[in-house]
Amino acid sequence: MADISAKLVKDLRVKTGAGMMDCKKALIESGGDLTKATEWLRKKGIASAEKKSGRVAAEGAIGSYIHTGARVGVLLELNCETDFVARGEMFQNLLRDVAMQVAACPNVEYVSTDEIPNEVLEKEKAIEMGRDDLAGKPEEMKERIVQGRIGKRLKELALLEQPFIRDGSLTVAELVKQVAGQIGENVKVRRFTRFTLGEGIEVEKMDFADEVASISGG
Repeated sequence: MADISAKLVKDLRVKTGAGMMDCKKALIESGGDLTKATEWLRKKGIASAEKKSGRVAAEGAIGSYIHTGARVGVLLELNCETDFVARGEMFQNLLRDVAMQVAACPNVEYVSTDEIPNEVLEKEKAIEMGRDDLAGKPEEMKERIVQGRIGKRLKELALLEQPFIRDGSLTVAELVKQVAGQIGENVKVRRFTRFTLGEGIEVEKMDFADEVASISGG
């Protein structure tokens, strides 16, 4: 694998406007060649999507996905810039795919890591700092290890960070950028809700002897 320097990533970012992680991935895929990496980003639609990411996306649609057996359901709001695009097949397919992704990822609670509340961060940090395998390590080392673990944990909670279920080489964020680039509008996942059948309902369980006694009235 080619050695990808921070300067090369920065140069590609300035040239295309794509995000740092997208630029790094493009350079890795292109063997460190700046021209090929630029073409890779354009083919994926990522460069053009980034340029549109600051535009207001107030239109869109709410889609649903009900998993086989009707035990898990998802409602998801996906935004774009115009009603015309929202009615289009490409947008609607993305809406279904992302809603299906939520159903397949029961640990996901937020759209992105930016949405995760500070109290969740502090709770995760307290859990990690108290782990036995960190006992006796210098504080500075503990902090570095904990930050790495927290970063990984937060990604597990964020929808956009998940590998796309239909193509594990893409994250959901990259999928959305690709479609946005092809559509020519800013596209954003705004919010979602997952419903799991029976969730939160307490079911009273009786052992066999109690059940027999209740039936017999004894």
